[in-house]
Amino acid sequence: MFESLTSKFNGVFRQLSGRGRISEDNVRDAMQQVRQALLEADVNYQVAREFCDTVMDKAIGTEVLQSLHPGQLMVKIVQDELTELMGPVDTRIWFVEPGPTIIMMAGLQGSGKTTTCGKLARYLLDAGKKPMLVACDLQRPAAVDQLTVLGDQLGVSTFKIEDEKNPVKVARKAVQAASADSCDVVIVDTAGRLHIDEEMMKEAEDIASAIHPHQIYLVCDSMTGQDAVNSAKEFNDRLELDGVILTKFDSDARGGAALSVKAVTGKPIKFIGTGEKLDGLEEFHPDRMAGRILGMGDVVTLVERAQREFDETEAQKLQEKMAKGRFTLEDFLKQMRQMQKMGPLKDILKMMPGMSGQLDALQLDGNEISQMEAIILSMTPTERDDPSIIDAPRRRRIARGCGAQPNDVSGMVKQFRQVSDMMKQMSGMKGKDRMAFAQKMSQMSAAGGLPGKVKQRSKRLTKKERAKRRKAKKRH
Repeated sequence: MFESLTSKFNGVFRQLSGRGRISEDNVRDAMQQVRQALLEADVNYQVAREFCDTVMDKAIGTEVLQSLHPGQLMVKIVQDELTELMGPVDTRIWFVEPGPTIIMMAGLQGSGKTTTCGKLARYLLDAGKKPMLVACDLQRPAAVDQLTVLGDQLGVSTFKIEDEKNPVKVARKAVQAASADSCDVVIVDTAGRLHIDEEMMKEAEDIASAIHPHQIYLVCDSMTGQDAVNSAKEFNDRLELDGVILTKFDSDARGGAALSVKAVTGKPIKFIGTGEKLDGLEEFHPDRMAGRILGMGDVVTLVERAQREFDETEAQKLQEKMAKGRFTLEDFLKQMRQMQKMGPLKDILKMMPGMSGQLDALQLDGNEISQMEAIILSMTPTERDDPSIIDAPRRRRIARGCGAQPNDVSGMVKQFRQVSDMMKQMSGMKGKDRMAFAQKMSQMSAAGGLPGKVKQRSKRLTKKERAKRRKAKKRH
């Protein structure tokens, strides 16, 4: 998400940070580039223009022109305005007493509405609630079956009525059944169309009038850009939405819908959907998203994911081993397996401060952790405990055992050493020190302090090679 926009923003800020002093004309040129980047990201034209005008007014009205670090100060202004553009957002779901709390899901066909119903049910289960799924999409073939399968996977009851063609009756009876079954939340999946039409809107309005939902969420495909914003406006005019859920968020490199929907409709993005798994629903935080857009990472979300996936007891044992300097490849492998649960390595790295600009230089295909695992499993227990004993013959044997190349083994061992050294250093830091370190890395990355690509270290010549080169020069 936002890959193109992040690259453009970082380019603009590098230009500003490369100047000792900047003028009003420099700022205007920079904001012209920002506006172009926003339009290319499919941001609404009016939204892009007003955003750039606001940033321009604030930049010229502050001490940016006299600042010793104009690039960093511009980053701060742009980040604040991006946060304001997408927020504020209250991601909490307000539950009624006595229950059930009724949540109605609306949206066009193909937006991922039914899958999102399952993801929301999983989110509520994690929050300690007892949800019920309601199959009111009686238009799309197999929609009822799909919702039933999702309910079975989650261990959640799915309300449906065989051969019933009236979704209003299904919704009304579902609320009664949920009350009798002591369910906390009812999630109603409604029918969609390929485009907005009167029949779909009338059906959605009838369901809302019958069950009086406490929350109405519109599910939008973020990859449709301005079409998602336009459909959100249409639905809001008829249903009075409480929020928007953007799906396929990790597949859209532009991000125009996320930046435009709040400004155009006045309704906040409550959740974002990533991936196809049922745990792929995240609360939307404008401040964190602004950090991602500017290449500053999203440490808070990364920590929250880690807290969900990592075993606390194992983490404590690992911390004790790191403090004693006894971090082995076995421990490294356990950490890699835990990281796999958090998602692809590239997505994790994007959330780390300072890493966004480095990813272009890294050839990541999603199989990095699996290859590391294969290499480590090809080693003997002694080699995993002490990688320093791995010489050339051992590297060739390990490579043959896992189908890799000897230089892959060398690279993995080098990565392990780097991670081990970093973890030893971080284990001695306190919470404030870690956050200060992350903040510093974020500011350097966004303001151009870090290079866009990883620099390759020049090859070091041996004594014989240097002598050979000198002789060659003399001959010429």
